[in-house]
Amino acid sequence: MADVHRINFEPVDIEMEVREDENILDAAFRQGIHLMHGCREGRCSACKSFVLDGDVQMAGHSTFACNDAEADEGFVLLCRTHAYSDATIELLNFDTDELLGGLPIQNVRTRITALHSMTRDIVSLRLEAIEPAAFEFKPGQYVDIHLPGSDEHRSFSMAGTQAAPGQLEFLIKKYPGGRFAALLEDGLAVGDELSITGPYGTSTLKDGHVLPVVCVAGGAGMAPILSLLRHMSETGCTRPVRFYYGARTAADLFYLDEIARVGAGLRDFTFTPCLSESLAEAPDAAVAGNVTDVVSAHETDIARTEVYLCGPPPMVDAALALLDSRSVPTDQVFYDKFTSPAFD
Repeated sequence: MADVHRINFEPVDIEMEVREDENILDAAFRQGIHLMHGCREGRCSACKSFVLDGDVQMAGHSTFACNDAEADEGFVLLCRTHAYSDATIELLNFDTDELLGGLPIQNVRTRITALHSMTRDIVSLRLEAIEPAAFEFKPGQYVDIHLPGSDEHRSFSMAGTQAAPGQLEFLIKKYPGGRFAALLEDGLAVGDELSITGPYGTSTLKDGHVLPVVCVAGGAGMAPILSLLRHMSETGCTRPVRFYYGARTAADLFYLDEIARVGAGLRDFTFTPCLSESLAEAPDAAVAGNVTDVVSAHETDIARTEVYLCGPPPMVDAALALLDSRSVPTDQVFYDKFTSPAFD
């Protein structure tokens, strides 16, 4: 059996145990401690922290997330780091509400109840939880869906809410050559079982906040934003909401009726489809341009909002650059930056 060590997190004064055969982030999840995280594959830097004391070792990771000079100084990515002694680690990014208030990570057996094509490359996958029959998550979170007969998984955000306990919907983009895309094309059917693990992610709506909400999404990034909007509508949230969705053409738009229905339940809601290639046959509300350019033009006071992002990494990067240029405080920006394997 693997040796067990104690980890003390500063400046939050939280202690936990970690086995040598598990990374520190997974050990935290196991014990109900929800540290900041993103890709969980050593590529995004969301879980970057600083080792104050102790013997820890970081496994293979992207140098874009933590370069060699940083690693030499003591910076680590918790999703890739194992402890071989008691250690003290300084958290560089943390949410005090989430740390001990997150939902437990569960392994859930589910059954496929529906598979529908929404566009030429986006599929709606609906699951129902079998064991356990209840699965809790917060709007904006995601799970790992395990590929049948494989040790691999892919990460996808939920599009629904807890209004239908045990019922899950995912909006999945089919990437050419992707393993999950191949399963969606020919391999999965209604009635088949899939195993999921989660929930993960900290891009959730914060209770008690009052700033207007700006949502920016592209492609399958519709899912967590739709979850947030549905939750706000169901709970009678009165915060103004503006939703910008990026696509290429009108044929790439979907769920327009559902967005209108959900928006009707909000006090102050606008939806702007942003089409980068053509406005032909587009709805009246559509505008031409990349979604981040449209946001830049329309949201002149975006520093006084909370911004929720989800979409392809280039879109998220462009949006983050825009928000930085407008001096939007980082604690008003929420996103889970998936890396490429999570999209296929």
